[in-house]
Amino acid sequence: MAQVPQTFLDALAVRTWCGLALEALGRAREEIDAINVYPVADGDTGTNLYLTVESAVAAVEAVFAAHEVDSPAAGKPALADAVRAMAHGALIGAQGNSGTILAQLLRGMTQVLAVDGETPHTDGAGLRLALRHAADSARQAVAHPVEGTVLSVAAAAADAAHAAEGDCGTVARAAYEGARAALAATPGQLAVLRRAGVVDAGGRGLVAVLGALVETFTGEAPRPVAAAAHPTDTVEQLDDGAMTPHARVEDGPDAVGACATGTPATDEDGPAFEVIYLLEAEDTAVARLRQRLDALGDSLVVVGGDGLWNVHVHVDDAGAAVEAGVEAGRPYRIRITHFGAGDVHTARGERPPRPRAQRAVVAVVPGEGLAGLYGEAGATTVLARPGEPPASGELVQAVRRAHAREVVLLPNDAELRHTAAAAAEQARTEGVRVALIPTRSAVQGIAALAVHEPERRFDEDVVSMTSAAGATRYAEVCVAERQSWTMAGICQAGDVLGLIEGDVAVIGSDVTAAAETVLDRMLQAGGELVTLVLGDDAPASIADHLEARVRETHLAVDTVVYRGGQGALLLIGVE
Repeated sequence: MAQVPQTFLDALAVRTWCGLALEALGRAREEIDAINVYPVADGDTGTNLYLTVESAVAAVEAVFAAHEVDSPAAGKPALADAVRAMAHGALIGAQGNSGTILAQLLRGMTQVLAVDGETPHTDGAGLRLALRHAADSARQAVAHPVEGTVLSVAAAAADAAHAAEGDCGTVARAAYEGARAALAATPGQLAVLRRAGVVDAGGRGLVAVLGALVETFTGEAPRPVAAAAHPTDTVEQLDDGAMTPHARVEDGPDAVGACATGTPATDEDGPAFEVIYLLEAEDTAVARLRQRLDALGDSLVVVGGDGLWNVHVHVDDAGAAVEAGVEAGRPYRIRITHFGAGDVHTARGERPPRPRAQRAVVAVVPGEGLAGLYGEAGATTVLARPGEPPASGELVQAVRRAHAREVVLLPNDAELRHTAAAAAEQARTEGVRVALIPTRSAVQGIAALAVHEPERRFDEDVVSMTSAAGATRYAEVCVAERQSWTMAGICQAGDVLGLIEGDVAVIGSDVTAAAETVLDRMLQAGGELVTLVLGDDAPASIADHLEARVRETHLAVDTVVYRGGQGALLLIGVE
């Protein structure tokens, strides 16, 4: 079915583009993964691009949902709000080298399309400017730009768009055709691609994203781009610039490739780890961080701004890369991937299979302290920050990281039920046996983990964990963000709310008093163990006060306290 075209750049066009780009990357993901040989042949470029755009889609949808609640009669959100959400979503969800660069491309476009105090750039001329700035800012974000990569494809798209005159559809199609031609030329620019007989995987992904932009403004999907289906396949260039697996591209005498730092792109002695993290830091600190990380490794990409950055680097000393982030600011969502010795730095990326564990637990947690607690219990965690729920792709990635035949999935949030179900279904198609336990709070997940026994039969373990989670009543103490109607009455912004099983039961002004009331109500139904998980902003004395309260009023009830670091002031569990 043809897409109804958008005639100019507005919030709806951004939403449509993001959705179509996600669909396009979903169709091409496996193909792009298969041709991923640079900068390391770890076979995940397509997946990383998909997850990055999925995060952008979620952020844009959140803006539309909030607008419908706050301003239902005002039509769609502003263009600036939509593009900022797109860029922010891509930044916080960026995966791998390619996803990080794509996030910067989207941020570069946003810096043109969301300029405060100026007439919005909503026409073809505005799109030309946005694509040019996107390509330039992405190149600047890479420590040592290499031709024959996604950077070359982005530059060619911007050049072609600059030469086009007309509306957004005309400019988008010119950018797409320029990108296709540049993609076909990448094997001639980068020897590792020539030897493998493929086009650049990141560039292939960008062409898919630009194809979605064409469809957004014209209503018609452009002609597809093919690529070699496996790094050992060979390619020939067709008249339309596409690459298909048929005739071999032969190596010439100058086909000895090296990355920009002088290290051969297929060197088996390349860095052992990929390190990625989000970083809250000032611009001056990030400038120093770039220098330090550049000395530690290669494939350095630092994108972002306005106090929030996404850092990507390949290093041998992962700890030093993280420590550099700590010195610059506050790193979080830290992901460290071990490439393995002498495997992914080879041209074909052939690596000995790592043995699968029999069983693992994957859990979504709302705070870094809880992530540490769950990690100590052996769980693979996915961090959910306030207002930034994980997408299904992040959960699938976590299941893959767990690398087990059987996985127990704990979403720990009622709102993540469908997301977790979609992730579980995807993981099952990949041969993993997944059981989804519908935990609605992190305290229920703690209870489930406490009875987890990997040595038991899978079904028995799942039943035991489900029973423990279901027997745990949960509550939360937080601060109201806006005025609203609740089951306990009308609350004002700044009021302290006590929620039991997801419903507001207490409205007050004092955190400790509200928490005490909530705890008393929960213990009226009985219980043997109270779990308190403190947020970063919880009063220093609240744990001691509540523990004393339990000792005085319920002699047979034990209390355990954890520091969770979550957004809520306090989580309470009663078993």
